[in-house]
Amino acid sequence: MYKPNKKHLQPMLISNVNDLPEKHRQRLERSRARAFYQEFFCRIKEEAFSVMYADIPSRPNVAVNVLVGLEVLKAGFGWSDEELYDHFTFDIQMRYALGYQNLGEGDFDLRTLYNFRQRLSHYNLEHGVNLLEQAFEDIVDQQIVAFKVRTDKQRMDSTQIASNILDSSRLQLAVEAIQRVQRMLTEACD
Repeated sequence: MYKPNKKHLQPMLISNVNDLPEKHRQRLERSRARAFYQEFFCRIKEEAFSVMYADIPSRPNVAVNVLVGLEVLKAGFGWSDEELYDHFTFDIQMRYALGYQNLGEGDFDLRTLYNFRQRLSHYNLEHGVNLLEQAFEDIVDQQIVAFKVRTDKQRMDSTQIASNILDSSRLQLAVEAIQRVQRMLTEACD
């Protein structure tokens, strides 16, 4: 059963974050964790992911914005699933980035991440819709508006991000390399 996560929007009066000494709390407020929370985590539209959950009364889901945030942080830092789970469990900065202010809050089993990935993959295969990709596009669109980024001009080095090499298979790359070698040898013989 899908249930939106709005708990992070109401700060707690008593929490591990509030128990930090003032200088540490201010440092946490200036950290990348706060930027991630404000500029990414809060912009995730969880409702788009509700289609992956049953409509019948059942156990509520782990917060979708937390699961998406975990996947982004895992990819960004290059962590394994176990490292990700350890950081989530023990790292107050990571928990803060995901809207939690207490270390004991929001616990889940690592298997939950595997099930979430499986649901995303199954939904993508069944409906041809990549929900994570749509979420990223939506977040980027929100950030473009919020930061007043001009998108009417594109830098030349930015066009190489989606290079054609991504679309080529290994076989296509091998064939292209052989064809280029053949052309070089033909020119050398002439």
